[in-house]
Amino acid sequence: MTSGKKLKGVVLAGGTGSRLHPLTSVTNKHLLPVYDRPMVYYPLQTLARAGVKEAMLVTGGQNAGDFLPLIGDGSRFGFERLQYAYQHEAGGIAQALGLAEPFVGDDDVLVILGDNIIEGNLGAAAADFAGQDQGAKLVLTRVDTPESYGVVELDGDRIVGIEEKPTEPKSNLIATGFYFYDAAVFRYVKELKPSGRGELEITDVNNHYVREGRMTYTVLDGFWADGGESIDSYLEAINLVAARGANDRAPLP
Repeated sequence: MTSGKKLKGVVLAGGTGSRLHPLTSVTNKHLLPVYDRPMVYYPLQTLARAGVKEAMLVTGGQNAGDFLPLIGDGSRFGFERLQYAYQHEAGGIAQALGLAEPFVGDDDVLVILGDNIIEGNLGAAAADFAGQDQGAKLVLTRVDTPESYGVVELDGDRIVGIEEKPTEPKSNLIATGFYFYDAAVFRYVKELKPSGRGELEITDVNNHYVREGRMTYTVLDGFWADGGESIDSYLEAINLVAARGANDRAPLP
């Protein structure tokens, strides 16, 4: 991270939550409980534990207003400033990230998908990223079903490609929903073309950095859970968090 820049945080908590229907028929999936707290608490606490002091929450849909009484000004999480942005349509992760440009400005940013939960924290990854002059950093993990995610191809210790949901994965390493970017990310987002799903894909953004040789990575210790992938993954996230025990979890804000 270039000297003088801050690391700001963005939590993306939009989407339709269709994979968790009917649970999400009347609420945003990020408001669903995961053990002893709402799902959205986990990414917010991950930001705070990584040293982030200024954050933005991007959401959408008919339940967007429910986040305000739950999270407030963010001070209970330790944030000095928390802003909100509204995504008017489900246009993809990269589109939602683009809404944060006025908030991030020329600073660097840690982006977290609101349904991603980890056992550890990203403090070491944030420190490593601060030592980069520019570029991006992915947080990777190994899974048994990589074909369901963005699969990372390595050549030695260098990322050479990321393929979204391949039928024949080239590794079992996937990109989780934790991304460190410099401010160039917003230029890349503006250059994107919609995918076959009609969305702006975060994998395309990441491959921009890969092609330029400006992408690094770290591999997670401990568990990673995607609470929004399916009903089964939601249940798995609850069970993984519950198994940790109260002493191993960040305290309730």
